[in-house]
Amino acid sequence: MTWYEAIVYGIVQGLTEFLPISSSGHLLLVPAFFGWEDPGALFTAVIQLGTMVAVVVYFWRDLLNVVRTWLRSLVTPSLRSDLNARMGWYLIIGTIPIVVFGFIFKDQVETAARSLYIVGTTLIVFGLILGGIDWASRKTRPVNSVKRSDAIAVGLAQALALIPGVSRSGATISAGLLMGLDREAAARFSFLLSIPAIVLSGLYGLYGELGSGSSGVGLMPLLIATVVSFVVGFGAIAFLLRWLVRHSLYIFVVYRVALGILVLALAAGGVIS
Repeated sequence: MTWYEAIVYGIVQGLTEFLPISSSGHLLLVPAFFGWEDPGALFTAVIQLGTMVAVVVYFWRDLLNVVRTWLRSLVTPSLRSDLNARMGWYLIIGTIPIVVFGFIFKDQVETAARSLYIVGTTLIVFGLILGGIDWASRKTRPVNSVKRSDAIAVGLAQALALIPGVSRSGATISAGLLMGLDREAAARFSFLLSIPAIVLSGLYGLYGELGSGSSGVGLMPLLIATVVSFVVGFGAIAFLLRWLVRHSLYIFVVYRVALGILVLALAAGGVIS
């Protein structure tokens, strides 16, 4: 992998990890459109660590309060009703589904699911689902109203992101909206919940790269892509949170459907593979 390919992958990962348009799907489409080699699922998992650092840096105060209060609540029962203590448990509960399903369907995620037909179809289907939920949901609950049932619903939705083209943020924001959270609250909880999932995915990918002895990509391109994904990912978080205060998700729905149709048409015509 050349340095400019690594930069492109980093930009794509940073933009698409938090926008509801699917990072894994776009990282499959980039080599298909440009005629590059598919860097593989493990490469994708490793450069996610850059976006993980971005979300940690952006929400460091929130995370510090959650971790500190959650740990104190383990020995101080009076703190267990505090939102930050509860949020600690919600992040754990919400992460369990993607860990379980990721382990069960590991081989399919790394091979069969990486099909352009699957990516094109999921871009369209889950884009329409995102638009329908955004239109029909109540969107009345702030982030401090998050409860255990929200964590379960959003966690199950996050597991769907194992399929390229679904979009982790799109699925989790949709689930949050379906539970009645407003757009900003759904996005904030989605981003917080992404941290343990991305950390585990990235560490697993890094372990796989190191264990294989050679990634086929090279250490320097991997580092470049990861650093770029951090910078771009930080900006994407700030943009989306500001956008959702006054705008709907329809622009992303239109983009997903249009891109999905294009991918299916080009794949069927043999233009990309």
